[in-house]
Amino acid sequence: MEKNVQEIVGRARAAFNSGRSRPLEFRLRQLKALERMVQEKEKEILAAIKADLHKCGPNAYSHEILSVLGELALAMDKLPSWAAPQPVKKNLLTMRDEAFIHFEPLGVVLVIGAWNYPFVLVMQPLIGAITAGNAVVVKPSEISENTAQLVADLLPQYIDRELYPVVTGGVPETTKLLEQRFDHILYTGNSTVGKIVMAAAAKHLTPVTLELGGKSPCYIDKDCDLAVACRRITWGKYMNCGQTCIAPDYILCDPSIQSQVVDNIKATLKEFYGEDVKSSPDYERIVNKRHFQRILGLLEGQKIAHGGETDEASCFIAPTILTDVSPESKVMEEEIFGPVLPILTMRSVDEAIEFINSREKPLALYVFSNNKKLIKRVISETSSGGFTGNDVIMHFFLSTLPFGGVGNSGMGSYHGKHSFETFSHRRSCLIKDLKMEGTNNLRYPPTSQKKVDWAKFFLLKQFNKGYIGLALLALLGVVAALVAKIIYY
Repeated sequence: MEKNVQEIVGRARAAFNSGRSRPLEFRLRQLKALERMVQEKEKEILAAIKADLHKCGPNAYSHEILSVLGELALAMDKLPSWAAPQPVKKNLLTMRDEAFIHFEPLGVVLVIGAWNYPFVLVMQPLIGAITAGNAVVVKPSEISENTAQLVADLLPQYIDRELYPVVTGGVPETTKLLEQRFDHILYTGNSTVGKIVMAAAAKHLTPVTLELGGKSPCYIDKDCDLAVACRRITWGKYMNCGQTCIAPDYILCDPSIQSQVVDNIKATLKEFYGEDVKSSPDYERIVNKRHFQRILGLLEGQKIAHGGETDEASCFIAPTILTDVSPESKVMEEEIFGPVLPILTMRSVDEAIEFINSREKPLALYVFSNNKKLIKRVISETSSGGFTGNDVIMHFFLSTLPFGGVGNSGMGSYHGKHSFETFSHRRSCLIKDLKMEGTNNLRYPPTSQKKVDWAKFFLLKQFNKGYIGLALLALLGVVAALVAKIIYY
């Protein structure tokens, strides 16, 4: 196994070193091939996701395939502009030079996917890494085994199999992969494994993007349309059976509105899933029995205001609401990652902010209020990977916003252009010519205070933009040459 993993990574390295992943035309062909794969194999992809998570076709398409197609369309449209050299502002001493940022691929990238959205959380970073010109070793999560195997079967049929190999398997295979040297690692999962990934990467000074989780709070202000707020929260909390890294993990609200929040969520659950949630095609299942038992353990000793029904044989846990939850209870110790929604009461936004700040920084934070000043205050006085006001999860779907965590919820970000930049090295480039050597006398020995004073003037002086500023720059460029010549002689 170890030799096999070494060979796979070695072939990817050799393929990258051949230079064939660098031309934009090649990258665009690979992206087009991925788009064709998604379109041609849509039924197979939907079937694999359903087998892993009991997710119906429309939900699987909207949650996973649609995002992938959108990311591909954006990357193919914008790649030429993203990859173009990016000119930078210059100072007086470099005004005649060419100064720009050149985006170059990092090399061989490792993408470790997650099981809860097993297709999109592999494909989106893969798209970004290909767009940036890298070779990519793809490691899907073994927990969503059907989708993992499908990815392993499909990718070699459509894109370069040496540059973009797939490694399947569990902990042993992932461990062997992490022993190899990569130029970047993107991991999506929990913070415990995130620390293992980061420790392994540190041995090779490999940069990492860690998309982790955490307990994402949802504060509901009294000045709020509770019906609308609870409808949006219900959607975000219980989609994918609560197995979403940016799902609202718990609610903070005033004691006076707790019962109204419960009633509104109950009414919305009935609207979304009917009287019998278990028979609803729109309600998923817990991914396996280990996670089923873990979530059951979080319910021990809690006051269940709604739900609580379970069926281990089918890994079914009904949408559940907990009230009057203590901050010290077990359900508040770890990310729930299931259809259980605790409600904690807070008597003011001050108390809520203090509570949020006393815990690890979450991947997302949500606030519902008619008071925009209150929303902006929470943004300014807290920290989280992302933030959405008066809705949940929707910041994920805007590709112009970087998606990522902070602190315990991760580091680095991706999506859209941010993916391209994550998997690129921003190379600083300055090209001078061999003329006007006299201007360089300011930096050549012998040194003098007069040279330092002139250097300070040319380097630190700021000018307004526009034609006047440009004219002054041109004039001062000539002056710089004359001054340097006078000082030198």
